Amino acid sequence: MKLNHINLGVTDVPATVALFEQHFGMKPAGEGMPMNDRMAFMRDDAGSLISVFQAKDVTYPKVFHIGFIQDTPQQVRDMHEQLTDAGFSIPEPHENNGRLTFYFDTPGGFVLEVESFFG
Repeated sequence: MKLNHINLGVTDVPATVALFEQHFGMKPAGEGMPMNDRMAFMRDDAGSLISVFQAKDVTYPKVFHIGFIQDTPQQVRDMHEQLTDAGFSIPEPHENNGRLTFYFDTPGGFVLEVESFFG
């Protein structure tokens, strides 16, 4: 079985699309898939789909987040530097249960995690 998609309600569709494109390598899903200020469909390198829709009040449970895995802890550090250089306010990466990770609040109103396992 393969995950088909994740749907996110976000406060800012263009800012969310820019974050996914510029920092996480996601691309527009393709022909026939709308991409505007109210909705967008993005794919990662594995073909997984994230759809984002404009929402007025974005409230996710406290533990909800979207996670992106990196191959090495150094890539997590590099991603942290890239995002902070782009103006995001992000706590330093920290070790947690055998991995290096950081979480941050996105301009779309959800939490995003970047992590890598040690070993």
